Amino acid sequence: MSRRRLLLLGPILLLASGGLLIGRHGYLAAKAVLAGRLIDRAFEAHLRDGGIHPPWSWADMHPIAVLEFGRLDVRRIVLRGASGESLAFGVGHVDGTALPNAPGNCVLAGHRDRAFAFLKDLKTGDFVSVRTFDGVREYVVDGVRVVPGTDTEVLDPTTEDRLTLVTCYPFGGLFRSPWRYVVTALAA
Repeated sequence: MSRRRLLLLGPILLLASGGLLIGRHGYLAAKAVLAGRLIDRAFEAHLRDGGIHPPWSWADMHPIAVLEFGRLDVRRIVLRGASGESLAFGVGHVDGTALPNAPGNCVLAGHRDRAFAFLKDLKTGDFVSVRTFDGVREYVVDGVRVVPGTDTEVLDPTTEDRLTLVTCYPFGGLFRSPWRYVVTALAA
């Protein structure tokens, strides 16, 4: 191959690679928007009848609640289970803990760079509204702390009605973290 052809081939390959990356980004963004709408629709169906409504036929999770943080103007749907698929689309309920708005300690998990990125802005005294099929309950943030990822105490049952929100720490980190950022709130 001649030197001239090689010099022409380089920019063409570079443009094609860039086009593929931009196209992939657009595809993933469109997929995320569609997934969000399907999850919202499934949650509305759940609110109407209390049933299990997976957002798509092969989903291994379904929406069970919605969190609203009034001061921050943030709304997050809670999905059943804290599996990889659930956390890829939002906040997941940790199996074995109380269900949202049920007596005990309800533990919810989310990624620090997506669904729970705003947790760093919560303050003691902030209100969290949790809406389920059974109604709406208000919680008041009473604590924020950083714990080792091996600390499972945050999952322990409690006698009080508690909401525990967990994500990785530090925020904005690129790698796995041995730390967890924990926000706790008591029923108002």
